[in-house]
This record gives sequence, C-alpha cells and structure tokens, in this order.
Amino acid sequence: MARFEVITLTDAAVDRIKDIVTVREGAHGVRVGIKKGGCAGMEYTVDLVTEPDAGDDLVERGSAKVYIAPEAALFLLGTEMDFETTKLRSGFVFNNPNQSSACGCGESVELKPADLKSLAEARGAF
Repeated sequence: MARFEVITLTDAAVDRIKDIVTVREGAHGVRVGIKKGGCAGMEYTVDLVTEPDAGDDLVERGSAKVYIAPEAALFLLGTEMDFETTKLRSGFVFNNPNQSSACGCGESVELKPADLKSLAEARGAF
C-alpha cells in the first residue's frame, strides 16, 4: 500500500522547489502552512526551510521536499500543490478540496478541516 501523504505535488511544483533549493545555500525544501489573514479568513504560507522541524510532515518527490506545518495538516489533506506562471504573477497554487470559498483577489481562502472519513473512503482505506 502506498504511503499516505498530506499533499501531492505537480511536476511544475517539484521543478520550482528544486530551483529554489539550488540557489539558496543551506536550503532543504519549503514549508507549507496556513495563517489567519485576508478577507476570506486564511492564507497559505510557503517558507524556505534551512532547519527541518521534527514535528512537520514531510512530502518528498525526488529531491523536492515539502514540510507541512502540523497545525496546517488537517486543512491541507488531499491538496495538490502546483506552480504556475501567468501574465500577472507566478507562484505556488493550491488545489484544496477543503477550501469552501476564496476572496476575489485570490490571496485568501476559507478552509474547513478535512473530512477524514470521506478522505479515507476515497483512498480505499475502508
């Protein structure tokens, strides 16, 4: 049985994380979290990791490492992390099934904790 991971990474996200780690001395990967803020209530955070925290969940794909802050894990379960470049911006994008709404500018979201039973059933754990 495959190991359960909090989030999945697209090829674009993996490539961007590798680029970030390559140019930042001492970098191990990035940490994804959430914080209160914005007009919809919460914002995603992405920070450089130079010293991994033993409490973080770790998602690895090749040499790309994403650390998940423990307080964010329940809100991020089932999320796909992507990276996109448009005419107006470039950055990580989160396709999160726990997101119930977002503000018009797309900078903040409303999140609900993951329904663990539904997630387990969808992944065939029951």
